Amino acid sequence: MSENALEITGLRKTYAASKRSPAKEALTGVDLTVPRGSIFGLLGPNGAGKSTIINILAGLVTKSTGSVRIWGFDQDENPRQSRAAIGIMPQEPNLDPFFTPRGSLDVQAGLYGVPKSQRRTEELLELTGLTDKAEAYARSLSGGMRRRLLLGKALVHSPQILVLDEPTAGVDIELRNMLWQHVRRLNDEGMTIILTTHYLEEAEQMCDQIAIINHGAVIANDTTANLLGQLDAKTMVITPDTPCDLPDVLPTGVDGQKRTNGTLAFTYKTSQIRAEEVLSLVHNAGITIKDVRTEDPHLEDVFLNLTRA
Repeated sequence: MSENALEITGLRKTYAASKRSPAKEALTGVDLTVPRGSIFGLLGPNGAGKSTIINILAGLVTKSTGSVRIWGFDQDENPRQSRAAIGIMPQEPNLDPFFTPRGSLDVQAGLYGVPKSQRRTEELLELTGLTDKAEAYARSLSGGMRRRLLLGKALVHSPQILVLDEPTAGVDIELRNMLWQHVRRLNDEGMTIILTTHYLEEAEQMCDQIAIINHGAVIANDTTANLLGQLDAKTMVITPDTPCDLPDVLPTGVDGQKRTNGTLAFTYKTSQIRAEEVLSLVHNAGITIKDVRTEDPHLEDVFLNLTRA
């Protein structure tokens, strides 16, 4: 059995031309592996190909070429087993407005062939915080409750892999925190999580490994720590004892910014300039330091650096 939950090799997808648009190659040869038991981030700008990959995994889009193995099952040779191994929480709600949460979970379990004696409806209602809304029509649920129900539907068949497509888009902080508590619990129990999100700070905090896709190709795939280490930069933030401006002249390789709170931020390349030199620059400018701290690069900096082209 492979150590990878997901193995994608040479995946290509070309959408045929229509009256409204020319043919488009959405995926240009994606190679991707997701280790078992990880929380894996799949990031990229709009139109990069993330949704196409997810729709291929879900069986909603037919790939042009390439191979996809889900939990060791080839998608072409073992479509039922591969589909049973994965649960997908879609970005857009796709709920029948006249079904209750209990009814939606039961129907979804039936579609996956889960016997009534093995269904986890009550457990999933409790997990998603919908027990008290179990008999309410879906059309009466708030947006946050509908997203929770989508999570429950993705889990009815006890998949080994859970794909979360923009799970916290437009939800409040309380629901976001609740969702991540559940995700970490599922991951602790052995479930592999694949996450797409535009909240890069969220991905930085949650993900063990991250792949960045742009123009239909994977342009980076590494541990979160290694990706953050790619940027040879650090920022020293100085709080002056009295309000002041940046020095008139900054040495090559140092960028300065005066922030709205009055602090002075100096960004420099650690391979070229030592922190001691930045401090000397501040002292030579006659700035008395009240406090000093450093900031490491964020995932947003890495993302923008890689997708800027």
